[in-house]
Amino acid sequence: MSMSAMPEGQDSVDTLLAVARQGRRIVGVSLLCGVLALGGSYLVAPTFTAATVVLPPQQQQSLAASALSSLGGLAGLAGAAAGGVKSPLDQHVALLQSTTVADRMIDRFKLAEVYDKELRSDVRKKFWTNLRVAAGRRDGLLTIEVDDREPQRAAEMANAMVDEFRRITSEIAITEAQQRKVFFEKHLMETKDRLTRAQLALQQTGLSSGAIKAEPKAAAEAYAKLRAEYTAAEVRLQAMSTNLTPSAPEVMQQRGLVSGLKAQLDRVERDINQAADGKDGKDGEAGANYISRYRDYKYQETLFELFAKQFEMAKVDEGREGGLIQVVDVAQVPDRKSKPKRAFIAAGVSVAVGLMMLILAWLRASAPQDAASVERRRKLKRLLPALLGRG
Repeated sequence: MSMSAMPEGQDSVDTLLAVARQGRRIVGVSLLCGVLALGGSYLVAPTFTAATVVLPPQQQQSLAASALSSLGGLAGLAGAAAGGVKSPLDQHVALLQSTTVADRMIDRFKLAEVYDKELRSDVRKKFWTNLRVAAGRRDGLLTIEVDDREPQRAAEMANAMVDEFRRITSEIAITEAQQRKVFFEKHLMETKDRLTRAQLALQQTGLSSGAIKAEPKAAAEAYAKLRAEYTAAEVRLQAMSTNLTPSAPEVMQQRGLVSGLKAQLDRVERDINQAADGKDGKDGEAGANYISRYRDYKYQETLFELFAKQFEMAKVDEGREGGLIQVVDVAQVPDRKSKPKRAFIAAGVSVAVGLMMLILAWLRASAPQDAASVERRRKLKRLLPALLGRG
């Protein structure tokens, strides 16, 4: 405070002396409030914290790249399906804090009764408040901490979080290899159904002399292989078109490859159809029908073998990537409470009260002491009784 703001004949030293005279009272009141806060902290139920440390699944992009290199045209679509996780640790943290995991923990430990909450949303909020998941950027470890008023339950809940982590990672595809496995498994099942229908259709045609003379096996196998390559190239072009512009060199090159394969496919189909059209009568019609269905059967068979091979490779890569979650430290039953921190509470209250009283004492000591000021304070003291109708 500047000297001009001081009352006449009073400087900062006088104000400091006035505050010092109240030092004993300030210290006494601060210590008393700290003791009261310490006593009040014993009325709060203690909270125990249990922690477990796990090593989440690790990704190896080099293995995924080598697996996709042999896929040819389908590599682009499988890579787009896999996507690649930019921050796996953040993804693991989000999974552990998901609503699905929270609901499973609530049902498993009956937390609605433990937290004494009726609404499911309130129970989730309380659970998330008692849950902390920290990701180690350098070591790649996840630390899961759970607070509870019972130490045994805190340890059980922390270890149960690891079980729920394993469960949710097994239900959804997280790693690159898992995503490729899901992608190829889906297409493998679809191709298997189409292959079964093609086989049944082929069996219904029977054999005819015209079909035997046409020797459809070599032609059908060549056609099936060419058609599979065309399908793979076309899917690759569609996948590239979602990420690149039509004028990109990669897209234009892939479009040229698709056009070339389409021309070859049309030429082979035309040759086969001409051979089938050369047959007369019922025998020629049966031969053409047989060739068409045999061709479709070989095509579905080629696709099925392709997807089956890549599905097995994805399963192998999933094992190499360490899909299993490894527990570094199992949660132990805590033998000390984590909250409330009574010493911190007592010291904090004492310091806060002391600073507040010190500021008030300084303001009071530095306030003007002339007659006008005294009269103003006297009127302010009479203001409250006047408002209550007592003055």
